[in-house]
Amino acid sequence: MTQFKPFRRVAVLGAGVMGSQIAALLASVGLQVDLLDIPAEGENKNAIVEAGFKRLRKMKPTPFYSPKAARRIRLGNFEEHWDRLREADWIIEAVIERLDVKRDLMAKVEKVARRDAVISTNTSGLPLHQIIQGRRLPFRRRFLGTHFFNPPRYLKLLELIPTKDTRQDVLQRMAWFGRMVLGKGIVIAKDTPNFIANRIGVFTLMHAVRAALEGEYTIPEIDLLTGKLIGRPKSATFRTADLVGLDTLLHVLRNLYENVPHDESREMFKPPEPLVRMVEKGLLGDKVKAGFYKKMPNGEIWVINFETLEYEPPKEPDLPGLEEYKKIRDLDERLRALYEDQGRIGAFLRSHFLTSMAYSARRIPEITERPADVDRAMRWGFGWTYGPFQTWDALGFERVIADMQAAGETLPEWVTQEMPEKGAKSFYVGFGPEQKSYVYGQGYQDDAPPPDEIPLAYFLRQKDRHIWSNSEVTLVDLGDGVALMEFHSKGNTLGRTVIEGLHKSMDIVGDGDFRGLVIANDGENFSLGANLLEILMSMDNLDEVVKEFQQTMQRIRYFHKPIVVAVHGRVLGGGVELMMASPHPVAAAESYIGLVEMGVGLIPAGTGTTRMVAWAAESAANERPNEVQTFLAKAFEQIAMAKVAMSAVEAQEMGYLPQGAVIVTNADRRVYVAKQEVIRLYEEGYTPPPYRNAIYVLGPDARAAFMSMAYNLKEGRFITEYEYYLAERLAFAMTGGDLVTGPSYLSEDQLLDLERRVFLELAHQPKTQERMWHILKHRKPLRN
Repeated sequence: MTQFKPFRRVAVLGAGVMGSQIAALLASVGLQVDLLDIPAEGENKNAIVEAGFKRLRKMKPTPFYSPKAARRIRLGNFEEHWDRLREADWIIEAVIERLDVKRDLMAKVEKVARRDAVISTNTSGLPLHQIIQGRRLPFRRRFLGTHFFNPPRYLKLLELIPTKDTRQDVLQRMAWFGRMVLGKGIVIAKDTPNFIANRIGVFTLMHAVRAALEGEYTIPEIDLLTGKLIGRPKSATFRTADLVGLDTLLHVLRNLYENVPHDESREMFKPPEPLVRMVEKGLLGDKVKAGFYKKMPNGEIWVINFETLEYEPPKEPDLPGLEEYKKIRDLDERLRALYEDQGRIGAFLRSHFLTSMAYSARRIPEITERPADVDRAMRWGFGWTYGPFQTWDALGFERVIADMQAAGETLPEWVTQEMPEKGAKSFYVGFGPEQKSYVYGQGYQDDAPPPDEIPLAYFLRQKDRHIWSNSEVTLVDLGDGVALMEFHSKGNTLGRTVIEGLHKSMDIVGDGDFRGLVIANDGENFSLGANLLEILMSMDNLDEVVKEFQQTMQRIRYFHKPIVVAVHGRVLGGGVELMMASPHPVAAAESYIGLVEMGVGLIPAGTGTTRMVAWAAESAANERPNEVQTFLAKAFEQIAMAKVAMSAVEAQEMGYLPQGAVIVTNADRRVYVAKQEVIRLYEEGYTPPPYRNAIYVLGPDARAAFMSMAYNLKEGRFITEYEYYLAERLAFAMTGGDLVTGPSYLSEDQLLDLERRVFLELAHQPKTQERMWHILKHRKPLRN
């Protein structure tokens, strides 16, 4: 695997919405960042950049992995701090989308940038060759487009756009850095209007918008049909437009319409008159709380009337069969069923799919020679599960062509002639390391993901790799002496069947010729916690159930071979305890980790409370009560308030992840990295961590301090009487309960018995059971 020199200092020019968020992402991965903007009038010439930075720190969701990352951003302005560009390894331009402004700025950058510095623009659609018009060849050779998607931290796509002069090593270095350090999915795009994702995405969005404008379907109906139902984000079409901003959408449409005069479907980009009127009236979407949707004073969501531009209650959707289609879990099967529907659902979706897929085909080779890059751009930039060519394959390659021709859609010769001549009957063949995809003019070419991003699904499909399985667990051989336990229960919750799988996996790995074990899965979230329904159904033998869970976690922690738990997405409750059981976990940066049991009226009792007590004692500089209490109070507050870390970095700061945990910004690499960690630990001569037979606990005085905090919250009506009671029981467990009368030491087993005792007491409380049933039925917590 080729290693390139990483960037260490970056200058971001422009502190607007995108520039400031790009700066936040770069600072989050450890870079030193100069964030500069135009000088303000008056004494404080940094006023503009400071205002942008202030907005950045208040953004929700946060653009930083941790608030501490903001310290790595140095603010400045173009007048007083321009010389700082001489220090930068990489200079990113993210100023207003005006060609004259960008061109002038590049002329100034050329005068100060180091000869080895990479220069890029974050333009979303202006022609790159025009931005660098007049610049000397050495400058042009190290210039390219780096188009981040908003919000840069959370959207995976990074489009890299080389010009005809861009050096190949510059492009390769940026692709490596984007994938390995920033965690991005890299797509190489051509210097064409709005590149790949926005060209296809905006066309597709506007097709759906026009169906509502023409009165064939209502706004809510379109959103029901173009969201999760077809594997796209739940914001679908009109909610997405409101989130993006209707003024932004109008600007993109105007830019596209003006710059694609030879596009046969150019009229799709012509701004619709109702949209223009809405922007003129200030109905810009979420930023002003009124766009296609508006939340009314009574809490109801109303929709715009395109004629009057007034809001009115939405009509009941008329989409017969919708609920039945939602029940089809397999996306390929669901897409085919929707496509074949003979009612209003099928009429719209056939038109929507055929139109957008045909348009995507006609854009090749204009925007890229690779249909797979169009699919990747739509998956990573717009959050689609399948891009247009994947959808085409899922619906049936030849069938779709016949339907397009019957519908009067124009198809390019590379689809109708070239592909049949080469014997190609789909855009993709193979999977994982064997995957190939069709490339314009070349036929099938290797399209395997990098070796460190081979999907977990590939190993699960290889039946010869299967070692053992039950209904919720599969143990497979990853190769190189490493086994992987994958679990796939509903919500990846941890119940008896998964616990059985954990023990069986440890039996096989412990007795077999294996270096160690990786525990991971490919679900949307790593784990939503323990199986609450099983807990409710096990009240008669709950002590035995909880004890078995604790013993399983302890067996993982003290196992004689390395066990690496690789987490991603939401990691809650029992999922955190499984992660914390591993002395050497691997976490995707976008992991949202928290012990949230208090939300259902319980305390963590799968070793979670004990681990946090130990973390507090071990984090203090010495075993003085006031120093330990600083950390223990933090742990108490986190558990009592069911706080969730908003990144793996923040989870380290909160004590859920050890300081030595490996954090990968690219979640697709987590299984590979976890496997390498197992190999490294084994080859170094692995020994499990020492048993904690003397954990420092603080006793009643600390408990009283914690309850004073809780009392103030109760008196201020921030928590209920029952939540005050729950806080008291948590404080009891975290300070040694009735086992100590002051600061003292307890073993792990004593603390585990104590946390289990409190858990059992709470589990039998009627109000706790109300909370548990409520979250199972309504998927939201009850405050009783």
